[in-house]
Amino acid sequence: MGQDYTGSESRRRSPWGVLALVMLTGLALVRNGVDIGMGPPQPAVAAGLDSRRLDQNSLSLNGTVEPLAYAPASRISVPAIRVDAPIVDVGLDPNGWIQAPPPQDTNLAGWYQNGIAPGQQGTAVIVGHVDNAGGPAVFYGLGSLRKGVHIEVARYDGQTAVFEVYGVEVFSKQNFPGPRVYGDTGSPELRVITCGGGYSKVSGYDGNVVVFARMISSR
Repeated sequence: MGQDYTGSESRRRSPWGVLALVMLTGLALVRNGVDIGMGPPQPAVAAGLDSRRLDQNSLSLNGTVEPLAYAPASRISVPAIRVDAPIVDVGLDPNGWIQAPPPQDTNLAGWYQNGIAPGQQGTAVIVGHVDNAGGPAVFYGLGSLRKGVHIEVARYDGQTAVFEVYGVEVFSKQNFPGPRVYGDTGSPELRVITCGGGYSKVSGYDGNVVVFARMISSR
């Protein structure tokens, strides 16, 4: 599960490349939606990004936290929504889409193994299901997060990167803003993504909930 993190620098700092092209289309990460009452919580307006301040905030925090070297992610913890889940490496499926973790395990997240490692300079991405055929899954509560909440990602080198949420939004899969979500801000950042928005039994969820977080410390 990615425990060998002595690969070449080109792998450790791999750009999104083909994945970026795939993700720009906003294709579904999860297609196993189930009708659960009112559905998963959606981001509040107050949790959204302030685009007028985003660049300024990125610049002001750049360099205040020392980025970590490459090491695969092993576990994610979000105490605010009672998430404490192991992480598996994921790649691309035969259709060129980023894979989600196996839907049978409701407490499992996935990290794109050819991307940026959590805590490394750049933007790391962790994905997970919002639900499966049996009910809520690991990131069911993701849309309820607020600014200032902390997310911790343990790594196989024994270090833990601590991130602070600065925005939570839901984007249409048809108009997914890839550069805004995956772009390098100049700081070690994290995006946590699941499905959200409207839901139908025919097409599943029509959007993705995206949590924007920036590393504030490591231990």
